[in-house]
Amino acid sequence: MPSLQEQLEELNEVVQRFKSVLPHVEAILPVFADCFHKGNKLLTCGNGGSAADALHMAEELVGRYRGNRRALPAISLVADVTALTCIANDWSYEAVFSRQVEALGKPGDILVLFSGSGNSANQLKALETAKKLGVKTVAFLGKGGGKAKGQADYEVIVPSNNTARVQEIHTWILHVILEHIEAEFGEK
Repeated sequence: MPSLQEQLEELNEVVQRFKSVLPHVEAILPVFADCFHKGNKLLTCGNGGSAADALHMAEELVGRYRGNRRALPAISLVADVTALTCIANDWSYEAVFSRQVEALGKPGDILVLFSGSGNSANQLKALETAKKLGVKTVAFLGKGGGKAKGQADYEVIVPSNNTARVQEIHTWILHVILEHIEAEFGEK
């Protein structure tokens, strides 16, 4: 097992490489604000630890991050266990997100995917469904982007093959987005 110092050094190396990706993060910030200004909503999804990121983003938008602002419409597609198990049982696990996007997604909404690998079949199918419905797509990926690379309208690929480091940077990105949204919608 790597020591604490080695893990911190690895994180620092990823952060240094990630600096070249910052323009991709900056480019998506107005996309989120525009979505909410137009009365649209955010849908989020992920598997495993990335599901936690999807939940985290949605709850901060409906609730609050740091400051007071109106509640913003965000739904995590990993939150409804009855929908997930129904869809997995009646169709397949591959359809757990796409069926929900089909039911809830409208043109102008945004589907946000968190994925360490970019290879999850259920997320790839959700991307396809979102595109058919006119739902914008944002993918936060790692490990080179996997099969999802180039499939979303906007993507940010963390330059690391270590899932833990990828998820740490994904959390930082979602906090940056929340900061931007609160600056845009917070009480003046």
